Amino acid sequence: MAYRESYAGKINRKLNKKLRVIAVAAGREKADLVLKNATYVNVFSNELCLGDIAVAEGLIVGMGEYSGNVEVDMGGKIVEFGGFLMPVQYPTGVLAEHMAVRQKAGLFDVSHMGELRLKGPDAVANVQKLITADISTMQDGDIKYAMFCNDAGGILDDFIVYRCAADDYWLVVNAGNRDKDAAWVESHLFGDVDYRDEGDDWGQVALQGPKSGDILKKLCAEQYIPAKYYTFIDNVPLDLGSRTIHALVSQTGYTGEYGFEIYCKAEDTVDLWHALLAAGEEYGLIPCGLGARDTLRLEASMPLYGHEMNEEITPKMAGLPCKLTGKDFIGRDALVALGAPKLKRIGMKVVGRGIVREHCDLYTMEGEKLGWTSSGTFAPFIGCGVAMGYIPVEDIEIGRHLNADVRGRMVELEIVPMPFYKLDK
Repeated sequence: MAYRESYAGKINRKLNKKLRVIAVAAGREKADLVLKNATYVNVFSNELCLGDIAVAEGLIVGMGEYSGNVEVDMGGKIVEFGGFLMPVQYPTGVLAEHMAVRQKAGLFDVSHMGELRLKGPDAVANVQKLITADISTMQDGDIKYAMFCNDAGGILDDFIVYRCAADDYWLVVNAGNRDKDAAWVESHLFGDVDYRDEGDDWGQVALQGPKSGDILKKLCAEQYIPAKYYTFIDNVPLDLGSRTIHALVSQTGYTGEYGFEIYCKAEDTVDLWHALLAAGEEYGLIPCGLGARDTLRLEASMPLYGHEMNEEITPKMAGLPCKLTGKDFIGRDALVALGAPKLKRIGMKVVGRGIVREHCDLYTMEGEKLGWTSSGTFAPFIGCGVAMGYIPVEDIEIGRHLNADVRGRMVELEIVPMPFYKLDK
């Protein structure tokens, strides 16, 4: 028999809903959702106002200052990226975030990255066959940069490889390529190997900048902090104040700066984030978004998949490490057959004023088309516009000037060595 709500029950339910709405509006109870630092229009005065918007029982119940069970900071800019809602910037802005990483410290939520694990007696053989790098000399706690190539030698993705044990390897791949990478690995497995896509199990934050070590020391003993670049320590106890969690800490990053990437259980990520921000307050630590992550990597001349790399670009064209002797891997025979690349990645600085972005045609000063830009921005720390791109090898000469077509306006560039910014270690 179907249940039918009584008239009295219906009235009581509606009354309880109204009482909760009133309690939340008055600030006596937490809202279901609070949009923090939101900009909204006062319909009576037509003024733009800044404050919190409280939502309860499916209704907007108040504007002002509220706390909620779920709080979303609207002060920054949020976009969808790799299936995640990611901040382009926080209220501080891209410039402040960029300079904080170069001079003090910045914190990035990079939980959107993918993690693929290969474990078992044939894990080494599988990884060796799949990737461009040679892992035969890696020791436990070592990290290597590597790529997947397709059969034609084009780059499917770039990533870093962690050796957790002699039979246990972890590949941290780009978020946008996670599904493609996972399918590629699974389709090429052989022998006795256990393979898992662990991307949903892990959260990851990147603590970057000269003060990052000092900040990390407030959460763990110095012995747990990796002393060398591209090394890691697993099962590190991190004191979050209210509790202790265990995490993997690596001295890595995508900013060209000294720093660490910290992997924890997905459910521990929020607490870790807040604990690091609290520990870093005295050192000037601020949260950073995708915008600063891009300007930092570009200033350090670090390539980005979909820009400096794709399935038509080979590792040699991109100027990336790729060993063609000593071991076989998917795409190696094609790369050997291709020989020396005809096009290569170059770095350029803007001469004078202007900003050059990706997909700009590159010309000689006489007007002959040579190639294209793959990325470009204003580099805040070095204080000039920079770009990367591709031109024929025979046209590459340090100091040579080129023109970039920026929406019909020619912007002059000079070919310069990469990286544009390099950390003094």
